[in-house]
Amino acid sequence: MTGFPRYAIYFAAGADNALSRFGAELLGYDSYTGAEVSFPQDALNVAPDWPDVAADPRKYGFHGTLKAPMALASGRTEAELMAACAAFAGKERPIPVIRPVVDAISGFIAVIPAEPVSELQQLAADSVRDFDAFRPPLTVEDRARRKPEKLTERQRDYLDRWGYPYVMEEFRFHMTLTGRLDADRRGPILEMLRDRFAGLKLERLAIDRIALFKQDDAKTHFRIIGEWTLAQSS
Repeated sequence: MTGFPRYAIYFAAGADNALSRFGAELLGYDSYTGAEVSFPQDALNVAPDWPDVAADPRKYGFHGTLKAPMALASGRTEAELMAACAAFAGKERPIPVIRPVVDAISGFIAVIPAEPVSELQQLAADSVRDFDAFRPPLTVEDRARRKPEKLTERQRDYLDRWGYPYVMEEFRFHMTLTGRLDADRRGPILEMLRDRFAGLKLERLAIDRIALFKQDDAKTHFRIIGEWTLAQSS
C-alpha cells in the first residue's frame, strides 16, 4: 500500500494568480491555503452533482504534474526534498510558455497546451529524472494498482523504471478540472468551463515555477508547502 506522507512536484500558477483562483473555485479547494472554496453557481447549474464531478481532482489541488506523487525513499527527508527543489529551480533553463485551452483529455476535462511545447516536455523529463532518487521502489501493490495489463509496452517500461507510466514521450501536461465523464455529459460541462476560462483572457501561460505538494494521509488533500521560481537561461 502507498505510504504517507506523499509528495509531488507540480506546477501551480501562484497564490494570487487568476488561473489558480479559477481552478480552486471549480475544485472547491485551495491548495495554497488548504481551505475549502464555494463552488461557482454556473457549474452547479450545469451539473447539480458538481462536487462529485470534481471530487477526484480536488484531492490533489489544481496543478500540472511534473513529478507524480510519491512517498519518500528510506533515509530521505522532507528538508532534503525541499533543498532539491530549490536546487532544481536554480538551474537556468528555457521557460516553457504554452497557449492554454480547455479541452477533453482521456475522458476528463483540463487546461492543456493548444500544441506541444518542447521546453515543457524537457522540464517534465528533467523533473522525473532529478527527483527520482527520492522515490521508493515500486511495490507489487502499487504496480498492480496502475493496471499494467492496460498499458502499452512503453508505458509499462516507464512504470517499472520511473514508478509512473505517463512520463517522457508519454507525458501530456494537463491541469485537471473534472473526473472522468460519460460522453453524453461532457459537452455541456466543457462549454461551461470554456466560457469561464475565456473570462480570464489568458492567451499565454509561462510554466515558470514549481511547487512541492504534500499529502499527510489518505483522508487529506494535497497542499502546497513550498514554491520556487525557475531560473531562466539568457
